[in-house]
Amino acid sequence: MTAPIQLTAGEEAILAAYNAKAQSLPGNAETVRARDAAVHALKTNGLPTRKVEAWHYTDLRRLLKAMPHGQGNAIAEVDPILPGAAIFAVDNGVAQPAPAIAGVNTEQVSDALRADVGAYVPAFNGDDDAIGQLNAAFVSGGYRIAVADGQELDQAIEIQTRTGDTQAHTAHSVTIGANATATMVERCLTKGDAMLSAVTTINVKEGATLNWIIVQEDDLSATRLAKLTFEIAEGATVNLFVANFGGKLIRQEVHAACAGENAHLNFRAINMIGDETHCDVTLVLDHSVPNTTSEETVRNVVTGKGQAVFQGQIRVAQIAQKTDAQMAANTLLLSDEAGVSVKPELEIFADDVICAHGATVAEIDEAHLFYLKARGISDKAARGLLVKAFVAELVEELEDEPLVEVLEARIDNWLEAHG
Repeated sequence: MTAPIQLTAGEEAILAAYNAKAQSLPGNAETVRARDAAVHALKTNGLPTRKVEAWHYTDLRRLLKAMPHGQGNAIAEVDPILPGAAIFAVDNGVAQPAPAIAGVNTEQVSDALRADVGAYVPAFNGDDDAIGQLNAAFVSGGYRIAVADGQELDQAIEIQTRTGDTQAHTAHSVTIGANATATMVERCLTKGDAMLSAVTTINVKEGATLNWIIVQEDDLSATRLAKLTFEIAEGATVNLFVANFGGKLIRQEVHAACAGENAHLNFRAINMIGDETHCDVTLVLDHSVPNTTSEETVRNVVTGKGQAVFQGQIRVAQIAQKTDAQMAANTLLLSDEAGVSVKPELEIFADDVICAHGATVAEIDEAHLFYLKARGISDKAARGLLVKAFVAELVEELEDEPLVEVLEARIDNWLEAHG
């Protein structure tokens, strides 16, 4: 018989929060069973430590020390990043009424949690899926969004997750119909001493194109644990861009499957990490059929006592011949106390593939710095120019001028604060 684990203060806080909230969470009998199973897994195994391979560089049991218990402060709506985008707002875990968009069907996850037919049942994937467990236990709101087959959305959708001094747990389910085209922005605006878990599942059907942009602008005292899952069908393309600019503890998981021939994933991430932020981007990508492609590029800028983590695993099934998968992670360390842990992995069972991965860690090139300073540019400005050039290369690939301008402004603001 295995002795029960000694729960930490953070784990005790999770259980106490569930006991306090369980009766008010939306759900039917099946949902309650799913929630109880998630809490039992957390209680039995605890939060993952460095001994769990998927969490080796993010010891969640040590880092998650408490759970906010406030009712949540109101966070004002902000203008969308893309002009004219429709705002889908989730305030302190409660999804607000969504605007009507032609060709888009929207439902509330809270309604689906209660429904007997077509219910949304929260789930987690194994004992190391801490984000799934937390979310399954507490999820209360979110959206189910379906874009009709063949629909080309002229208007972007921006999901604004606004959380203030409380804990919130959201789930979204998105379907992009066959041969449809859509752009969606996931905006993270967590304020104060707040904790958010977010689980998003996306099904991109045959021939569809989805541009999914995550912009994380959380306060430096906030915690965000997020899991994003894609299934990419035959001939479909997903362009995923992640930009992290804040937060105290950030874990962004991406689980993607190129599940149909000629499916393509283009993944780009910039992580601007300062102060005492711990930012972990973890990617698991499955190439499970022949003739699929992917490109993954991550750029980290780390200063102060910040800690960057990138784990990227590409798995190529034996049947997945003609796979082309390229992954690179590059990091600039700007202070002696900053750190980075990078683990790129290839797991290949096919023999006719083109796959590669690489990682670099460097400081600012002194020769480049000297060149700029010799032309009258101050040390701070010169460093800022070099750092911006390092990450702006990925931003400019977006080919959307308003979005590029907004993200470059965010980079400038971060450099001004941390340069």
